Amino acid sequence: MNTTTTQGVTVSVTTNYLPDYSSPGQEHYVFAYKIDIRNNSEFTVKLLRRHWYIYDANGVVREVEGEGVVGQQPVLEPGESHQYVSGCNLKSGLGKMRGSYQMERQMDGSEFAVEIPEFTLVVPYRLN
Repeated sequence: MNTTTTQGVTVSVTTNYLPDYSSPGQEHYVFAYKIDIRNNSEFTVKLLRRHWYIYDANGVVREVEGEGVVGQQPVLEPGESHQYVSGCNLKSGLGKMRGSYQMERQMDGSEFAVEIPEFTLVVPYRLN
C-alpha cells in the first residue's frame, strides 16, 4: 500500500491486476486500484477534482482530469474517510500512476491540492 498525507488528508492506494479483463496478446492489460481518502484534519473538506498522470512502460504518458471521483464529490468531516475503486488499462504490463485531488475547506471555501502517492501497476509474472 502506498500512502501520503497532505494538510491532514491521507491518501492510500492498493492495486490489482485483472487477468480476466486483460488480453496480453493484444497488448491490453487492465488494473484496478482502490483509493482510501481519510480526513485527519480539523476541517470538513470536499473533493472537487482529480488530476492523474498515467505512465506506460512503452513510453506513453496520459493525463486525465475531471470533476470528483467515480461520479462523486465526497464531503469528509474530520475523522471520516471515503473509499472507491477505479481502473486503468496499459499497453504494456508495467506502468505507474500519480496525481492529486483538488480539495476545498468547507468553512472558508479555500482550495488546496492533496497529493496522490505514486504507485506501480505490474503484471505479477513481470516481477519474477
